[in-house]
Amino acid sequence: MTRKRRRLYLLLLCAIGLGSATALTLSAFQDNLVFFRSPSDIAREAPGPDRAFRLGGLVESGSLERETAPDGRPAARFRVTDGASTVPVTYAGVLPDLFREGQGVVTLGKLGPDGLFRASEVLARHDESYMPPEVADALKRSGHWNPDQGAPPPAASWNTLEPERLPPGRSGG
Repeated sequence: MTRKRRRLYLLLLCAIGLGSATALTLSAFQDNLVFFRSPSDIAREAPGPDRAFRLGGLVESGSLERETAPDGRPAARFRVTDGASTVPVTYAGVLPDLFREGQGVVTLGKLGPDGLFRASEVLARHDESYMPPEVADALKRSGHWNPDQGAPPPAASWNTLEPERLPPGRSGG
């Protein structure tokens, strides 16, 4: 075997190794990517049943039902809304202290074939003024908040299926 041929084989072996490592890294990232979706996004196009994603919006007022899971852990059922669409959610575990109806929430889990979102993690907002950017974007898209007209309205007013219509001649700021 000549020196040139050995170098060529070594170069090809390195290229195959680098390509394999890159492919494995990218496939690992693809499996671990978790995308944010609002209830309206899910209504338009539901993700696959094995795909984990974050569902964000507001906990619909009057929708929280606390129960006990078969394994004895506390469980909860509630609905997450962005004003235009609603997704039912179930969660087995202790809810965060700041979890309330009418407040912002981001849940991590999977959507079942029955349309029920099974959350493995629930995150509540951390203070009175915080709103996850994804939730703010969903509220803007659904027409419940226009940042040009000032701060967002109280959370309880977002829990409707139709955007609040202001009387003629009145602005929301």
